[in-house]
Amino acid sequence: MSLRLAQIFDLGALVRAAAVAAVGLAAVATPLRAELAVPQKAEIEKIVHDYLIANPEVIRDAIDELERRQKVAEADSRQKAVTQGADKLFNSANQAVIGNPAGDVTLVEFFDYNCGYCKRALDDIAKLIDGDPKLRVVLKDFPVLGAGSVEAAEVAGAARLQLKPEKFYEFHRKLLNTRGAVGKAQAIAVAKELGADPAKLEKDAKSPESKASIKEVMELADSLNLSGTPSWVLGKEVIVGAVGYQQLKAKIDNTRKCGKTVC
Repeated sequence: MSLRLAQIFDLGALVRAAAVAAVGLAAVATPLRAELAVPQKAEIEKIVHDYLIANPEVIRDAIDELERRQKVAEADSRQKAVTQGADKLFNSANQAVIGNPAGDVTLVEFFDYNCGYCKRALDDIAKLIDGDPKLRVVLKDFPVLGAGSVEAAEVAGAARLQLKPEKFYEFHRKLLNTRGAVGKAQAIAVAKELGADPAKLEKDAKSPESKASIKEVMELADSLNLSGTPSWVLGKEVIVGAVGYQQLKAKIDNTRKCGKTVC
């Protein structure tokens, strides 16, 4: 049995479930609530076992259906979380906004300054903003890749308080484009280059407000069942991974057209 199969399905449970189903369909004299006699149970289990051996695609179909149901359940759960956390998700005072602050469509990005896929997605975001003057992008610093990421997030939060929006966007791009590991030193260097006061950055990075900002994002990510970056929220849909410019643009266009990412 493959690892994937073993992780997702318990064949023994499948056999037992099928046995119960078979009894439910075939029982004429035996009430459903009655306990199966051991010989009868063994006979039914053998029938189910032999059927599955002869028709292994049934197991694959069952796994596919289970995964489909899990995805639907997860999507429903995430949509509810988006609705419940909408204010902090789209309009938090702790967030950075790039693009058009008064745009008619908002795209939220959860990112980490040490995330390679986020670095690639940076060009997608720039292209989207450059080509769509009505797009509003909310940046959620979600430091999941170690202590350096947390330090960078703290400094970024402090830099946002000092830099004008267009300068902060420049800071964001420069820091994401930094080669190698990113931490406190790299973030302060970039912010200083753009005019921020290093001493104030040091102080504000460790302030209760900075920690509260990161905590807020962590709690939002947890409610949305996010564990990696980049992840996105558009309307009520949660999008996981670096899906690329074309897919993001199509979903933005649909949101503007019909209020949903898929029309």
